Amino acid sequence: GGGGAPDYAMGPRGGPGGPAGGARGQAVDAALAAQPDTADKVRGGKVQAVGALVGAVMKATRGQADAAVVRRLLLERLGVEE
Repeated sequence: GGGGAPDYAMGPRGGPGGPAGGARGQAVDAALAAQPDTADKVRGGKVQAVGALVGAVMKATRGQADAAVVRRLLLERLGVEE
């Protein structure tokens, strides 16, 4: 562990895994799967709606994840740029 998340959009492995860490990446996937309507809103341009997804990931990781990093990962997964 340790260190911050990279600032680039796609990690060296890119694709679905991206630069996300194991448990954090699973929590991001789970939040997206659990709230498809919210994910659609974010994709549709309502970026503020990502807050609900961030909250779900933070809950799943028991507050262990960095909210800013989680937000960036969620937007990346959804293909949304700020």
